[in-house]
Amino acid sequence: MRKKLEGNGLWESSRMIMPELGQRIIADHRNQEIRYKPELDPQSWDEIHQIVAKSIEDHSAIALTMFDPVENIVMVGIATKIDKNLNQIKMRWPNDDYDWIKIDNSISANV
Repeated sequence: MRKKLEGNGLWESSRMIMPELGQRIIADHRNQEIRYKPELDPQSWDEIHQIVAKSIEDHSAIALTMFDPVENIVMVGIATKIDKNLNQIKMRWPNDDYDWIKIDNSISANV
């Protein structure tokens, strides 16, 4: 027979955490999950630029993987223009909307 005060009894289920400590634990856990953008070598950058240029030339869809500190984002669309001064790509999405995407945030591109 198990007593309430042992194992997963009364004391185990009655633990309390001060709200400040609980918030700190949650914040620390989130900070551990944050990732940092990988450094791409010149060959990887060249490959991304070639795929974007090909998309502009023949209006083909590409998938750009964009870095995000929590989870990478894959964006599929057609590159229509490059602004070299601002390092941005104008992307047309399947719903015919347009957005300017910072090429510095991309980590890969696929056809």
